[in-house]
Amino acid sequence: MAVLVNNLQDEIPVPAELITLLENIGSFVLRLEGVGSRGEVSIVLVDDSYIHELNLTYRGKDAPTDVLAFNLQNGCTALEEEELLGDVVISLEKAAEQSAALGHSLNREVAFLAVHGILHLLGYDHDTDAAEEEMLEKQKLVLQKFGL
Repeated sequence: MAVLVNNLQDEIPVPAELITLLENIGSFVLRLEGVGSRGEVSIVLVDDSYIHELNLTYRGKDAPTDVLAFNLQNGCTALEEEELLGDVVISLEKAAEQSAALGHSLNREVAFLAVHGILHLLGYDHDTDAAEEEMLEKQKLVLQKFGL
C-alpha cells in the first residue's frame, strides 16, 4: 500500500511533516477500509488555478474547489493485486482559506480534505443525509486518531 504525495504548487510552503501526515493518514484510511496493502493513492497538492481548470474540465464547474477525487477503479475497491485506486487533488490555497475561516491549522484542513477524497475513492459519498453522516463519522474517527 502506498500513498504518494506530490506538491505541484509553490504558493504555500509545504513542510515535510505535512507530507508525512498525509502519507500516514492515507495509509491508515486504506487499512481501516480493508484495502490493506493492495491499494495505492496519489495525493496531489495544487493551487486554485490548477484545481479550477480540473473542476471546469471534469465537473463543468467554473470555479476552484477544495478537493477533487478521481477514481481509477470505476467504484470497485475489491482489489486482487496492487492497483492505483485514484488521485486526490487538493487546493492548498482553498485549504488555507478554509482553515483560517474555521480557526484550525492548515495541516488539519489538508488532512480532512485528504481523508474526504480517499473515502470518495473507496465509494463513500454524501448525496443523502445518511451517507453524509456515515462519511462524516469516518472522517471524524480518522482525524481523532491523529490528534486533529
